[in-house]
Amino acid sequence: MAPGRAFLRDVCPVKVRAHMQSVLVAVATAPPKSFAGGGYWEAMKGDMTGWYEVRVDGPKRHHYRLFCLLDYEAEGYEKPLLVVVTGLDKPFRTVLADSDYKAVRDLGQEYVERNPRSIL
Repeated sequence: MAPGRAFLRDVCPVKVRAHMQSVLVAVATAPPKSFAGGGYWEAMKGDMTGWYEVRVDGPKRHHYRLFCLLDYEAEGYEKPLLVVVTGLDKPFRTVLADSDYKAVRDLGQEYVERNPRSIL
C-alpha cells in the first residue's frame, strides 16, 4: 500500500483523516497553485521547497502532517496530479528530525523517477 494512504488509514484518527481528505479534495478541485489553504495546506520551504503539507491537529495536542507534491510531468495526464506521498505525526511543540524530512524526499524521488508514474 502507498505510504500516504497507509498513514491516513492506519495512523490518523477518523476526524483527522476526514479533515485531511476534505483539504485534499478542495486542493484537487481548485486551479493549480491557487488554493489558499486556510492554514491546512502549506507550501514548504528550504530543503522541502516544491513540497506541500496538509496540517491538521488531532486529539491530545498531536499534530498530523501529510506530505504532497503537485506533479506536472506525469505521462498521460493533461492536468497536474496531486500526489499524496506520505505522512508523519508528532506531539505538540516538537519538531520533526532532518532524517524524517529526508525520508519524505526520498519517497518523492522514488515516485518521480518512474514515468509513467505509479498511480494507486
